[in-house]
Amino acid sequence: MAITASLVKELRERTGSGMMECKKALVETNGDIEAAIEMMRKSGQAKAAKKAGRTAADGVISICFSDDGGKAAMVEVNCETDFVAKDDNFTSFAKAVAERALAPDVNTVEELLDAPLHDGEETTVNTAREALISKIGENMNVRRFERLQSGSGKLTSYSHGVRIGVVVELEGGDDILAKDIAMHIAATNPLSISADDVPAETLEKERSIFKAQAMESGKPENIAEKIVDGRMRKFLSEVTLTGQPFVKDPEITVDKLLDKAAARVISFCRFEVGEGIEKRQENFADEVMAQVKG
Repeated sequence: MAITASLVKELRERTGSGMMECKKALVETNGDIEAAIEMMRKSGQAKAAKKAGRTAADGVISICFSDDGGKAAMVEVNCETDFVAKDDNFTSFAKAVAERALAPDVNTVEELLDAPLHDGEETTVNTAREALISKIGENMNVRRFERLQSGSGKLTSYSHGVRIGVVVELEGGDDILAKDIAMHIAATNPLSISADDVPAETLEKERSIFKAQAMESGKPENIAEKIVDGRMRKFLSEVTLTGQPFVKDPEITVDKLLDKAAARVISFCRFEVGEGIEKRQENFADEVMAQVKG
C-alpha cells in the first residue's frame, strides 16, 4: 500500500510522534494505521502520545554557540514541572537540541524534530524526546528555536537561570557592554531596538487608544493630539531598547550608553519559558483524581 502524506499526517496527529517515526511505522505495517499505532505503543511511543495533551509550560531555555562564536542557537524545551526542568537528563537533552539547531539544514521545529539528535546517529530529536517522556513521565515539547549569525557585530548571550535567554549582536563596544545590554534585554523585554522598528500596526493601535482616552476626557481635539503625542513618546521610551533607562544606571538611556561607547545593537532575540502558554489550573483534589483515573 502506498504511504501517502495524508496518512502520515493522520498518524502524527493521533500519536503526537514525529513525521519520520510515523512514516517508518506505516511502512512496517503496510499502511495499516491501527496496526502502526499498536506497534508504536509497544515501542513506548504511545506513552508519549498519551501525555501529549497535558500542558507543558515549564522547562528551560538553552543556548549554544558554534566553535568560532559566529553563530548561535537558542531553544525552548518544555516540560510540566520545575522539578523535571532541573533534571540532568532533561537539561542534557535541551543542550543537545540547541547544538542540533545550529545546523543550517533545520529551519522549522518540525525539521528539527525529525533531524538526528547527534551526527552519525539514527535517533532523531523526537525519538529521544519520546524516550525521555517514557523515562521521566511528563509531557515534553521542543517549542521553538532561533538561529542567529553574526554579520558586522559580535554575538553575546545572557541567561537568567534557565528561564530567560537572550542573544544579542553588538557592533562596537566591548564584552562587558555586550553582556550588560543582554542582561538589560532579559530584565526589560523590549519590543524592538528603536522606534523605527516598532510595527506600524502597533503604533496605530496605541495611538487610537490614547486618542480615544483623551477625547473622552472632554479635551479639544488640538489639545487631545498634543496629549496623544506625549503619551506615544512615553510608550516608545518604555517598549524600545534604545529608549529605555539602562537598568544599571536609570539616569541614562540605553541609547546614550551605546553612543558613549560608539556601539550599536544590530539584533537581539529573547526567549522566556512558557510565555504565551496558558497553564491549566487544577486543585489538589482534581490532581489526585486525575492520577487515580490514570
